[in-house]
Amino acid sequence: MVAALAGVSRATVSRVVNQSPKVTPRVIEVVNDAIATLNYVPNRAARTLASRRAQAIALVVPESTAKLFTDPFLASVTQGIALYLADTDYTLTLLIASESTPDKTLRYLLGGNVDGALVVSHHSGDHSLSQLSRSLPVVFAGRPLDALENETYFVDVDNRAGAREATEHLIGLGRTHHASIGGPQDMPPGLDRLTGWCDALAAHGLDSSLVECGDFTPESGAEAMRRMLARGIPIDALFVANDQMAAGAYSVIHESGMSIPGDIAVVGFDDNYFGATATPPLTTVRQPSSELGAKMAEVLVRVIERRQVDRVTMMPTALRVRGSTIPA
Repeated sequence: MVAALAGVSRATVSRVVNQSPKVTPRVIEVVNDAIATLNYVPNRAARTLASRRAQAIALVVPESTAKLFTDPFLASVTQGIALYLADTDYTLTLLIASESTPDKTLRYLLGGNVDGALVVSHHSGDHSLSQLSRSLPVVFAGRPLDALENETYFVDVDNRAGAREATEHLIGLGRTHHASIGGPQDMPPGLDRLTGWCDALAAHGLDSSLVECGDFTPESGAEAMRRMLARGIPIDALFVANDQMAAGAYSVIHESGMSIPGDIAVVGFDDNYFGATATPPLTTVRQPSSELGAKMAEVLVRVIERRQVDRVTMMPTALRVRGSTIPA
């Protein structure tokens, strides 16, 4: 019916619907007018069979449901992905991988249900997800910590450089007794941020042995801070691998009768509401999490559609200096 009303062939209508570059602007206009007049909706199943694509993308999060919906970084990345895909023909499917067996997740991903996958919050032990990139277009948030790093698409920030800049800021304040609450050492952000902190201290001949690690939650930050203070070693500067753990550390520092930044200057990483609403507001390293999500989606769409794209995309960070390192 669309072809008859527009006065073109059915093949031409198909090319217009599928956004082929081989159709002139005038023909596109005529066909689109006919589609609007008839309230025509393309048959998705038929298009899928014709293109051999599901027109769907999976967002794979190997974390618990509770963490997904309480972690501002994951929420912001997901928002960036969804906003980018809203302007494409792809739909987004969310897979919370920790809530199902690896085999179940892989069966779904490799069963023709999706054209590609975005993996956020990847751990080095998630071997099945690392191997996935050999069978399906995949883009990771952060570099994979395994042998596939050199053949995988990923979008990341320079966590090491961001942590180094934050630590240089603390050193510039004249602080000499440094400590760090690191993130999980089986994840790229946890590993790289701790390495950046050590780099800066080593460059100034300062000790980097006072370290406790958490799992990026406020509770783990509080527990790490308690363990650190229990050692009885002087601390006047603290670098924390994310703002949530910094918020947990804040509570313990205040409970101990110490002040921020008077006794301990604190710097976090992320720049989310945990840092912005802390008292005093937290100096932190901003990473563009929503933009990172959008870039991941863009890279994956390009890979699926076999368009040129860089294998590695790095996003900038920036230090946001606030009250936790500036005396009143």
